[in-house]
Amino acid sequence: MKTTVVIPTYNEKENIERLISRIFDLGISDLEIVVVDDNSPDGTGKIVDGLKRSNKKIHVLHRQKKAGLGTAYVEGFNFALSRGAEYVLEMDADFSHDAFLIPAFVETMESHDLAVGSRYVPGGKISNWNFSRRMVSRFGNFYARSVLGLPYKDLTTGYKCYRRKVLEEIIDGEINSVGYVFQVETTYKAHKKGFRIKEIPISFSERRLGKSKFNFKIIWESFWRVAKLRLAKKK
Repeated sequence: MKTTVVIPTYNEKENIERLISRIFDLGISDLEIVVVDDNSPDGTGKIVDGLKRSNKKIHVLHRQKKAGLGTAYVEGFNFALSRGAEYVLEMDADFSHDAFLIPAFVETMESHDLAVGSRYVPGGKISNWNFSRRMVSRFGNFYARSVLGLPYKDLTTGYKCYRRKVLEEIIDGEINSVGYVFQVETTYKAHKKGFRIKEIPISFSERRLGKSKFNFKIIWESFWRVAKLRLAKKK
C-alpha cells in the first residue's frame, strides 16, 4: 500500500531536513513525503526544493502565505490522493511526533480506517509541557469529547493516519480550521460515517528548535468551532 506523509511547515529550517531523512531511514516501501510550506521566511520551502532534486519521493507545495493548518492539510491530502496514496499520515515537523512510530500506524491500518496517535491512552505520555499547557490540552479534549459525544481520549492530536476512503468522504470545502480543531473535526466526521478508528499510544515531546505556533487564538477557535459542529449535528 502506498503511504504518503503530509507535513505542514512554517519556519522549520532547523528540523525539516533531519525529519525527512529520519522518515526515509525507516525503510518503508512505497513511501512519499509531501511538505506543505506556507512561504516560510526562513527558507524551509527552499530547503525542501533542494532535497527533492535528488529524491523524487519528496514533494513540496508552496503556498503564498500562512493560511491555516487545516487548509494546509487539505491541500496536502488532496495532492497525496491524486498520486495514488492508500494511506495518508499527518505529523508535525518539529520532532514532537516520533517518526519511529510510523510503522505502527501503517500496521494499524491493516484492520482500521483511521489510526489516532494518542497521548492519553495507556502507554501515551507528554514530555516538556508546563502545568498550564497540560491543563489546556486536558480540558480541551474533555470539552470536545463531551460536546460531540465521542469516546476517544485524544481528539486534538496531530499525529494520525487515514485510509484513502476516509479522506475521500470527509474532506470538503467546509474544513478551514486554523488550529487543533481541525483534528477534532476530521475524527468526528470519520466517526459519524462509521469508520473504524483506533487510538495508539504515542510519546509527545515539545519542540526543542524553532518557535511554537500555539496561542490564544487557536484555543478560542477550538472552543467555538466545536460548538458549531454540535449545532450542525442537530440540524
